Amino acid sequence: MHIPDGFVSVPVAAVTSLASAAALFVSFERSQTAFGIRRAPILGLTTAFIFAAQMINFPVAGGTSGHLCGSALAAIILGSPWAGMLCIATVLIIQAVLFADGGITALGANILNLGVIGVWVAWGLTQTLQRLLGGSKGRLPLAAGIAAGVSVVVAAIACAIELALSGTAPANLVLPTMAGVHILIGVGEGLITGGVLTYLATARPDLLPGEEEKFKGWLVPVVSIILVAGVLSLFASAWPDGLERVAENMGFINLAEEVRIEVPTPFADYSIQGLEQIGTSIAGLIGATACFGVAFGIAKVMKPKNA
Repeated sequence: MHIPDGFVSVPVAAVTSLASAAALFVSFERSQTAFGIRRAPILGLTTAFIFAAQMINFPVAGGTSGHLCGSALAAIILGSPWAGMLCIATVLIIQAVLFADGGITALGANILNLGVIGVWVAWGLTQTLQRLLGGSKGRLPLAAGIAAGVSVVVAAIACAIELALSGTAPANLVLPTMAGVHILIGVGEGLITGGVLTYLATARPDLLPGEEEKFKGWLVPVVSIILVAGVLSLFASAWPDGLERVAENMGFINLAEEVRIEVPTPFADYSIQGLEQIGTSIAGLIGATACFGVAFGIAKVMKPKNA
């Protein structure tokens, strides 16, 4: 659901950029007390994993694919929606700047949809469902899976509203279309989120909130990120994702090429010139490493105010 350049108008891009910048400023301030320096490795690993997982598009229906958004995973693994916002924003910024995935002019809208709205919907709904299900840790994957799926649909609706306000597509068409296709993608999001959290709860609880003192090491999470970014990414579906499919069907896909802001990078579209066979793997590993480094650095400077 990465909005490219040309899909949103200048006023919408400006407003969403200001809103996202303000939200990230507040999230950094709040994370200084709510997150803490000890979870720097977890923030880095979570950010790198979500970047890697977003490279894998899975088919849904009608020649359309989807990919993990990760808003729920980020908030829940990090134990804080504030830190979750920083995680998703880091992924989106690196994707746009290094890989031309998501427009530079639309970066504010993408951060608002996935890094702010998606994170808070997922976090709030997870907490509500957890209480309704009795508060058991064993029910967390179920609650988070449902919340993750709903957060994708809500983020898609936010995206549709931005497209309508931009005059890109009529609201009465783009709203139900975006919501409909992302319900299917949300099912995949929920299954992935629930599966990852089930594994972490049973095999690596040290990667979940409250257990950072028992951190068991880097090997398994690093190998997992390498496998996802370097191997599984090669098998991603080539079908257009939900937003691309809607843009094709409604006739505004060409706007992305007409207004595209070219960012000089050898990794555009997750490829490397001259390395067609393994370029995607190398690009994925570079992106995951960049995400880890930036997020780890952010966590290190988020020294708690009471430290």
